[in-house]
Amino acid sequence: MKKILFAILFCLPILANAKAKKDDAPYLAGAVPEVNGVVTFQESFRVPGKSSIQIHDVMKSWIENLVENSIPAPTNYARVVMDEPDTIVAKVCEWQVFTKRFLNLDRARFRYTLAVSIDGDRVLITQTGLAWYYGEDMEGNRGDTYRAEEWINDANALNKTRDKLLPRSGKFRRKTIDRFNELMESAMDMFEETPKMVPTEQKKVRKAVSVD
Repeated sequence: MKKILFAILFCLPILANAKAKKDDAPYLAGAVPEVNGVVTFQESFRVPGKSSIQIHDVMKSWIENLVENSIPAPTNYARVVMDEPDTIVAKVCEWQVFTKRFLNLDRARFRYTLAVSIDGDRVLITQTGLAWYYGEDMEGNRGDTYRAEEWINDANALNKTRDKLLPRSGKFRRKTIDRFNELMESAMDMFEETPKMVPTEQKKVRKAVSVD
């Protein structure tokens, strides 16, 4: 019995490590793309049956909502900086929360530039200019500033064998990848339509179709 118990206890760390590696698989090498040395998340989708004007109006509403729900930042950072028929660009600032428990709130101010490009029924969303203000005191001072290119890219967030996230920068990398995926889902959800004369439990129909 003791031998069995010892074997179980011996295997627990191995199993935990294997699970951690499996959970981190979507965040490892190549998960944070760079274009000419600049961290750039980019993905596109199509909205069949919608004109570019219709798509622009929906995406403008979506991006304005992100700006309106931004948190305070120095120099009035969050704002729409361009609104053209085929391009909408905004600066967004939001909390990136790592841990939220009683007497333990670990978070950073996360800033980025978001661009929506429209070509016919195709929508391209680009997120760049990513930076964080972390470790500030209650008055918002004494924080550290990190840029994506020196913090969450492969060179700075992975171990030497590139099979594990580093503890400190890795948590930023994980949350940032998840956030971009959330943004894409949110943008595509803007084109959902509720079918008429169907049971209420039926899901909405999404008109947007991912092409990447």
